[in-house]
Parts: sequence; C-alpha cells; structure tokens
Amino acid sequence: MQTILITGATDGLGRELALRLGTAGARVLVHGRDATRAERVRADIRAAGGPEPEILLADLGDLHAVDKLADSIDHELDVIVNNAGIGAGRPGATREVSADGIELRFAINYLAGYRLTRRLLPQLVPTGRVVNVASAGQQAIDFDDPMMERGWDGFAAYMRSKLAQIMFTVDLAAEQPGLTVNALHPATFMNTTMVTESGVTPTSTVAEGAAATMHLITAPGLPTGHYFNGLHAARANQQAYDPQARERLRTLSDTLISNAL
Repeated sequence: MQTILITGATDGLGRELALRLGTAGARVLVHGRDATRAERVRADIRAAGGPEPEILLADLGDLHAVDKLADSIDHELDVIVNNAGIGAGRPGATREVSADGIELRFAINYLAGYRLTRRLLPQLVPTGRVVNVASAGQQAIDFDDPMMERGWDGFAAYMRSKLAQIMFTVDLAAEQPGLTVNALHPATFMNTTMVTESGVTPTSTVAEGAAATMHLITAPGLPTGHYFNGLHAARANQQAYDPQARERLRTLSDTLISNAL
C-alpha cells in the first residue's frame, strides 16, 4: 500500500486527488488548514472503503508550521504532491506577506513546498515521486525585487511563484536521480475556489486536472525533471532552464528560511 502526502487536500484539485487515491487503496495524508473540511475528506474516503487517512493540519504561510508538519510525519512516503496554493486574489487585492514577512504567494505556493519536500526527503522511498502542481501561467523572477515590493500584482506574483516551483523541480530531479520529480499545469482555469475568487470564468474541470496529476503520480516509466502541460511534457518559461537563475533561487530560498527559523 502506498502512502501519499497531498498538501491542500481539503478543496478543489487536492480533495479530488485524495478521494481518487484513497478509494483506490492508497493511504492518504490529508493536509489542510481546516479540521472540519479535512474530516469530511477522511469520512468520504472511509465510506468508499479506502484505508484510514491521516489528517495533518498546518498553515503553510508559516515556516515554523511547515517544520512542525514535517516533524509529524515519521513514516515512509511513496509520493509527495505539493498542491496547496493561493491564486491571484480577489480583484483589487493588495500585496500580502506571510507570518515570516515573505510575499504571500511566493511563501505558500513555492517556499512551503520547497522546505517541506527537502525536510521529507529522508522519508521518501528510493523510487519515490514528487509532483509539484504548478501552472502554465509563468513569469520570470526579478531577483532585484524577488518579494515584489515595487509594482506588486496578484497575477504576476502567482505566475512567479509557479515558475519557482518548476525551477525547484528541475533542481531536485538532478540532485535526486533515484526519484521521479515533475511539475505540471493540470488544466486551465479549473472550477476551483482559487479561480472563481480571482474573477476568472472556469474553462475546465477539476476532474480534468486530476486526471493529469494522477498520471504523474501513478504512470510507470515517467521521465524526471520535466514540466507537463496536462498529460504531455512541455516547455516551461526559459528561466527554468537557466542554471544561474536556479542557483539564485536556491540561495534566496535558503536565506529566507534561515532568517525565518
């Protein structure tokens, strides 16, 4: 039986993945912030005859909470799905920062997964997988203003955080050749809370996004270090393939984490 951690598993794509994997026989670690919603996911999996899920509550906007989440997982993992995230925000939204003073989309969409995954690498089985749920919406990171203190825009902040996820994917795959590490754009403007909150009309379904993500979780013989658009390998923003940019991102990430902790 596989053990699979899914962050942001109480709503939208994460919830759908938890239900599909749990009812298929995987032991799912259901991460969320809201205990009531997490319990509903657990109840649905149990009602369908799946193995007992484990609930893990943590606010990924707080790196201390991310570390506590990592510390609470003391068993082997087969797959980590970094799915939790926030979108561009409501129309007219202004810049926000995390509990650690980090631009909020960068903190939740990227840095939390970066920290959590690195903390949990010793628990991943030798042939384990990491799936980073990114986006086709990508924008190069301005390393002169990585926290977007000037000219903040919600969509730009979101797109930069998603490119950071892909850059991390490329790096981690090179560092951990035994693992299968990939990122994907699951589907365009799925019918999720994140999309509708930002004022965008959905153009695809959560089921479509779940099918693409399940492919990276379960399909045999996948390559590693790739970005997928749906079911197919694709080309990410050019910055993802720039070794110097990735090194700058690693340095920035490690510095932010060190300063916070």
